[in-house]
Amino acid sequence: MFPHTQVTERLLRWFEEHGRDLPWRKEYKPYEVWVSEIMLQQTQMDRAVEYFTRWMVRFPDVESVAQASEDEILKYWEGLGYYSRARNLHATAQRIVTKGNGRFPNTVTELEGLPGVGPYTARAVASLAFKEPVPAIDANVERVVARLRCLDQPVKHKESQRAIQESARDMVAVLKPGQAREFNQALMEFGALVCSRNPRCEECPLESMCLSRKAGLEHERPIKGKPKEVVRITMATGVLVHHNRLFIQKRLPGDVWAGLWEFPGGVIEDGESQEQALVREFQEETEMDVVPTWRIGTVRYSYTKYRVTMHGFYCALANGREPEPVLSAASRYEWIEFQDMDKWAFPAGHAKLRTIMQEQGPGVETGE
Repeated sequence: MFPHTQVTERLLRWFEEHGRDLPWRKEYKPYEVWVSEIMLQQTQMDRAVEYFTRWMVRFPDVESVAQASEDEILKYWEGLGYYSRARNLHATAQRIVTKGNGRFPNTVTELEGLPGVGPYTARAVASLAFKEPVPAIDANVERVVARLRCLDQPVKHKESQRAIQESARDMVAVLKPGQAREFNQALMEFGALVCSRNPRCEECPLESMCLSRKAGLEHERPIKGKPKEVVRITMATGVLVHHNRLFIQKRLPGDVWAGLWEFPGGVIEDGESQEQALVREFQEETEMDVVPTWRIGTVRYSYTKYRVTMHGFYCALANGREPEPVLSAASRYEWIEFQDMDKWAFPAGHAKLRTIMQEQGPGVETGE
């Protein structure tokens, strides 16, 4: 019989002593808990704290999010990646204000009905903000339970998932009323700080109950699943300069990085040079003919399964005249001043290219 009561008691004591001082733990306001949980999806804690703090200065409540434009929401999210989180957060805020009269949903069922809120986030918000006695299972929790119980299947295997969910429910069931808030955080925090990918068993208050430790398998648990597929692609991107202004375009709704701004470009095809790919992509996306003039540099970034190498160039209009762009891969375009680039939200690769441009300074595109 797994000692659920002993585990919960020890983890609660551990959390009381070692829990991190995080800004959303000051008052556990539903809005702040919700924003923090959305930010923490696919994001490291330190980075999430940085963005959360800046976000709360501009958007102190759900109403301020609902009233903001999508462009501003995406700009404050820039650099966190997975931008669907920001768009869903924006849509949720608008729904809460218009349909819920500003009342924040307080049950798992209601929370799961919100855009971008899945089972984990709904339970995390319900337990942290409203002290609902429900388990919140993230990757840290899966790792802790898989080690404690020495599960012999990968954590995403249906048998492992069943065992993890049963243990999480059983641990919550033995808590005193109101303890779910502290316990769920304790379990997740413990997985992040102690029972991490490289476990610190010498510091573990659960060592005597850990079946993996007893079997000498703490470094082999949890069992890893199949490695994720990695696709490597090489791209060319052009920063068109005309009358000291830069051309940018806004990505289409439903596309990757929808609503963000970019410099035109795309994948280099077999047999193409970087410059040839740039000229072709510009013609395909805008029907404008351009000539590369100056290499900006090369940036590398990742998203989902892709590992991207992107070569950036300044370019000019081939005939010197400014035609009306005909967009095929964007919903809008703008001609912007060099010094205004920071006002627009770019995806990771283009933001890195922007940084190189800013470090080089204006005038480099003409070789000055």
